[in-house]
Amino acid sequence: MLRFLRSAMTAMTTARVPIPANGVDYRGKIVLAPMVRSGELPSRLLALKYGADLVWGPETVDRALIGTSRRVNPRNGIIEFTRGQGSIIYRIDPVREKGKLVFQIGTASPELAVEAAKLVAADVNGIDVNSGCPKPFSTSGGMGAALLRNPDKLVSILTALVDEVGKPFQIGVSVKIRILETPEETKALVSRLVKTGITGLTVHCRTTPMRPRERAIRDQLRMVADVCHEAGVACVMNGDVTTRNEGLELMKEYGVDGAMIATSAEANSSCFRPEGGLLPWKDVVHAYLRFCMETENRFGNTKYLLNMLIPSKEFHHSKSSKSYYDFCHVLGFDDLVPAALQVDEIMNLTHKSIFKNSAASQNQEPEGVDFSLPSQPTKQAVAV
Repeated sequence: MLRFLRSAMTAMTTARVPIPANGVDYRGKIVLAPMVRSGELPSRLLALKYGADLVWGPETVDRALIGTSRRVNPRNGIIEFTRGQGSIIYRIDPVREKGKLVFQIGTASPELAVEAAKLVAADVNGIDVNSGCPKPFSTSGGMGAALLRNPDKLVSILTALVDEVGKPFQIGVSVKIRILETPEETKALVSRLVKTGITGLTVHCRTTPMRPRERAIRDQLRMVADVCHEAGVACVMNGDVTTRNEGLELMKEYGVDGAMIATSAEANSSCFRPEGGLLPWKDVVHAYLRFCMETENRFGNTKYLLNMLIPSKEFHHSKSSKSYYDFCHVLGFDDLVPAALQVDEIMNLTHKSIFKNSAASQNQEPEGVDFSLPSQPTKQAVAV
């Protein structure tokens, strides 16, 4: 108890790193973790709907973003960073994500990090450097967890981003790390990182070799929080946080400022609800499908996430779906059918639909469903 009170008093008396005008403070927040595939726009909107305070987008490699064009989709107002005609690298909802989106970058170069971050800086509220991903596609290029073994490089990246992106665009720069093998190593690393001008640090309570199925190690968490607080930097914890309420309890227990939810949000994003308790999967899937259609999400990504959100027994019936209409038909979401038909046409999925084409071949249409589409031509997204 005495240790907790001492830590709390220290946090109150320590100066905080100023939060830039267009940035966000990570303190007191329960947030969505950056996840490949599971962090695309519809998933972020779903998390926000259920109460996530902030959302991280999926790691985007600097070279993938450099050379893209920014355009606004006139049908839904979504900001799209595109390469060529059909390849959308990153998407942002400027209304529903306003003040709540952190862009995570995968990089091993201060110069490339700055060049890429400048492209999105005006549309996001923070730039976060991924130095925790253990996957070979990241570490083989010197990115992700490989940066933990090269602290000089990581410090140079953060310093460059703070000076050349954070300050000019008035947004915060943060970093996500993993714990190292010993508390001494972790402390030495964190002590260097918090001096770069960052506003936040997220610590994943696993070492690089550890897999998600292995229990998170929280022994170093309070120490990391103390080092961050001495420098006025917010500390967010990650690893085995399953609900908002659990996150708030862990924040109190370990003296951290925020908590990040990952895999539990993949399974049911209502884990962010302030009221507590998970909603039925069908309610969550209905909301997710609506966001997917509103944002014209890639069908492959939608199907991947539905496989996570729908119980395996139930998803068996949806496996063969090849269009948004197919999913609405199988799941009984009749109210979403008109939108499904429109987005299938826009995304060139209509001819792939199993159930619609089956009905058409038999000269049948489901009762009460109008298969006609708006007569006006589809507008093309415009670059800005």
